Amino acid sequence: MHLFGLMRILVTNDDGVYSPGILALAEAAAHFGDVRIVAPDVEQSSMSHAVTATRPLRVRPARVAEFDAFRVNGTPSDCVGVGAHVWGKVDLVFSGINLGLNVGSSMWHSGTLAAAKQAVLLGHRGIAFSAPHEGDEVNYASIRPFVDSVIKEILAMKELCLINVNFPMQPRGVRWTRQSVRHYDNRVFPTKDPLGREHFWISPVALEAADEGTDRRAVEDGFVSITPLRLDLTDHAALERVRSDLAAE
Repeated sequence: MHLFGLMRILVTNDDGVYSPGILALAEAAAHFGDVRIVAPDVEQSSMSHAVTATRPLRVRPARVAEFDAFRVNGTPSDCVGVGAHVWGKVDLVFSGINLGLNVGSSMWHSGTLAAAKQAVLLGHRGIAFSAPHEGDEVNYASIRPFVDSVIKEILAMKELCLINVNFPMQPRGVRWTRQSVRHYDNRVFPTKDPLGREHFWISPVALEAADEGTDRRAVEDGFVSITPLRLDLTDHAALERVRSDLAAE
């Protein structure tokens, strides 16, 4: 019997259906409900909330350990939309575990987080998971106990619909945080391919240290960061100031 009943959990990512991170997340999710993997057939990192509208999508079976899995020739958001439609009923969408952190300003272009946002737009809860990635081999053993405990804690808070979780590789605790919003240097690195054609790599670098209480600071200090988010981008304070100014004229 699953801890939270017979929930249906759709697991996706932006690194591709064969990413080691999606298997690690599916294995953790299986303790809490029935799992189905629906993910891009190739890497779709930094695709943000792109949705395919100019061509049809195909859903093909894939083999990911013992899980029912499908690969989609589309974006992470596509996978959530198509996956939820084909399955018929979805209670939760887990996205990740991303190969790399999604803290601070990276939330804006993260395909991992976009999949969780798409889930919320469709009426489901969405939770994004990310962890550092260095080299070709990834060992999730150090964070696995925290993945399980974080999922259990979040599922009990049913009022939270959209959550972004980031793990350091050697966690020593958990912090509830806000998004770190700092200035970035848009580093552009020119290079050339074997035929001499010029290419460019973009690698943003934070110009300022992370503030206390933020996601970046928590991970830098060795803590799992849990950040509740919302879809409403309205600057409500600015809106009220404008309304007050107009009313005073």
